[in-house]
Amino acid sequence: MKSFSKYATAALLVVISLQSCMPGAEQAGDKKGGGFGGFQFIFLGLMIVVFWLFFIRPQAKRAKNQKKFIEELGKGDKIVTIAGIHGTINKVNEDGTLNIEVSPGSYLKIEKSAISMDWTAALHKAAGTDKK
Repeated sequence: MKSFSKYATAALLVVISLQSCMPGAEQAGDKKGGGFGGFQFIFLGLMIVVFWLFFIRPQAKRAKNQKKFIEELGKGDKIVTIAGIHGTINKVNEDGTLNIEVSPGSYLKIEKSAISMDWTAALHKAAGTDKK
């Protein structure tokens, strides 16, 4: 998150500095004509590239990783749901749901999309450090 704010700040500084070059930014005393120059197209293209680079591409990558994570789930995997429920997968159903065991003999049926990839990874990371 720190790197994102660093890049966002840099992009904002670039936008502010380039804004002074745009037509219409001249002082009130200037009699310069405000035409629609090619610089504005370059500026618009630059803005689109920045948005794609910092917003669209990371979100698409995260969605792809989430889909892969959900497809690889199987019986016996320890998971955490987005509601914070910890459990172990007991059965993978054909209708896109899972039966999870939350305590011995207690089962819940949940949607695959309700599993948190981040919290499950944190659970596995914490379990890996405890064993060492």
